[in-house]
Amino acid sequence: MTSFAIVGAGAVGSYYGGRLAEAGNEVRFLLRSDFEKVSEQGLTVESIHGDFHLPKVTCARTPREIGKVDVVIIAWKTTANDRFEEVISPMMHADSIVLTLQNGLGNVEALSEIFGASRVLGALCFVCINRIEPGLIRHTGGGPLAMGEATPGVTPRLEKLAATFAEAKVKCDLAPDLGEAQWRKLVWNIPFNGLCITEGGIDTEVLLARAGGEKNVRALMAEVLTAARALGYEIEDSYAEHQLARTYPMGPYRPSSMIDFVEGREVEVEAIWGEPLRRAESAGAEVPRMSALYREIIDLTAR
Repeated sequence: MTSFAIVGAGAVGSYYGGRLAEAGNEVRFLLRSDFEKVSEQGLTVESIHGDFHLPKVTCARTPREIGKVDVVIIAWKTTANDRFEEVISPMMHADSIVLTLQNGLGNVEALSEIFGASRVLGALCFVCINRIEPGLIRHTGGGPLAMGEATPGVTPRLEKLAATFAEAKVKCDLAPDLGEAQWRKLVWNIPFNGLCITEGGIDTEVLLARAGGEKNVRALMAEVLTAARALGYEIEDSYAEHQLARTYPMGPYRPSSMIDFVEGREVEVEAIWGEPLRRAESAGAEVPRMSALYREIIDLTAR
């Protein structure tokens, strides 16, 4: 049996870790503020795919208490990435791998620099999910993963890990080129996370209902596609339309970055906006809206 550690057991980590645990996998959660509540009362997930409750959850406050595992899953915010080595190393044995579920760009490269690209995978989460309170996760839409190796290609271990998630009721597509999958997610994340912040801390429904809201989303999506193509990722125009169309049925969805912003927490500015912008401009792409959005978010989050 494969053993897992969940590092960053907020909404995303708790949901996917909970799914793996419900399916019978050995899952250990690294917790801080939620430790007492979860260790005493377990983990509850309210999900469109079926609610479930884990009455007993294996959790710990430190990496050394977690011990060695086969797969370390990183689900914390990218603002904590300077702690990769100190937190992950105590949980790694000779054959352990790291799977990052984080947003944006640069995470896989940072992990590869520390642990080697041969031990790193990434997955993109296409999910609407929020942590309501300690030990309670609400899943309202989506849920699939797109998973790939740090180095392009499909390997037996990638297929095995994807199958493990599928057995845990999580649809998992293989991403032969993880870079392309990351840019596909940015088609949604850059405009919606960004504009929901700059428009005053609003949800996606309010954003799209505002005069010029959909127009601004479309314009940013077009620039993200331009950037991706400049970097060699030929993402079809219809993908942007698909992402826009799937957002309307979400209703008043609150993107994670907007929640961080309105609640006074650090926002993942560099991973979601800064690094994609730098790569786009290095490749010669003209992306003035992405640049302006990045600068505005920096100004707002610095206050």
